[in-house]
Amino acid sequence: MLNPSEIYDVDPEVAAQVEARTVNGAGPVLVHAVRGFVDAGNAGQLAAEHLVDELPTTRLATFDVDQLLDYRSRRPVMTFDQTTWSSYAEPELVVDLVQDAAGVPFLLLHGVEPDVQWERYVAAVRQIVERFDVPLTVGVHGIPMGIPHTRPLSVTAHATRPELVADHTSWFGTVQVPASASALLELRLGQSGHDAVGFAVHVPHYLAQSAFPQASQAALTNVERATGLDLQVAALTAAADEAMQEIDRQVTGSEDVAAVVHALEEQYDSFTRNIGRTSLLAGSTELPTADELGAEFERFLAQQGDDSGPA
Repeated sequence: MLNPSEIYDVDPEVAAQVEARTVNGAGPVLVHAVRGFVDAGNAGQLAAEHLVDELPTTRLATFDVDQLLDYRSRRPVMTFDQTTWSSYAEPELVVDLVQDAAGVPFLLLHGVEPDVQWERYVAAVRQIVERFDVPLTVGVHGIPMGIPHTRPLSVTAHATRPELVADHTSWFGTVQVPASASALLELRLGQSGHDAVGFAVHVPHYLAQSAFPQASQAALTNVERATGLDLQVAALTAAADEAMQEIDRQVTGSEDVAAVVHALEEQYDSFTRNIGRTSLLAGSTELPTADELGAEFERFLAQQGDDSGPA
């Protein structure tokens, strides 16, 4: 493996600020939400954008995305204005020093997920974790589930040690899924003796391609509980309420859509009454697919998808 330290740069002045705040060998928590893998409802992306918008941030580390990104697989956007190229949405993968609402510092790793050199990237993040004495690394994203938007969102919690998520319900047994750089990061940190947790918010499958702020609220609320940080989650309430009103409007406008949502509600309620079952599915009732939600939801998702960004 090539030298991990050569794919990122650290601002020495900001690094000194982080190190000065280290107390008894305990530095800041690291929160990570990178784009590129499954992120239903844009839960992780919206969470990262919320933290950057609402809290004071300073750039600590910048990764060399030219070494990590496959541009032909995920082409950045450029703007052409009449006769000239006027702008380029340069992809970033960075670590920011952030202060929560109480002034407590933490680190935020966000931007594009690396396409290549995963082990080198993970080793680089581990270097940052060890340099700044990070006691806990926390990841967030969304996954699509056959649940209705009218019920509380649940979360799949995972960690490098069972004790870190002992108060969370286990929704799955043993499954195999496509890997992600974030999942590999958690695995490798655990293997090297570092604590790490992750929260995958369950997003209604028919809203997976939409911006669903409720999922970001759920993700950040779990981060707050795990870390003690104050992440100003209430600032997402207005966007969440607006999204829910639009979804409800689509549901009430179609008897077919309302019937499908009602079927999901019955399935969800049946599961919660049988929470001790080993399967996520409470009974033999077949879950509706996204296609069954009809043209009304397809139009809604198309309208929302234009603003949702990459998953």
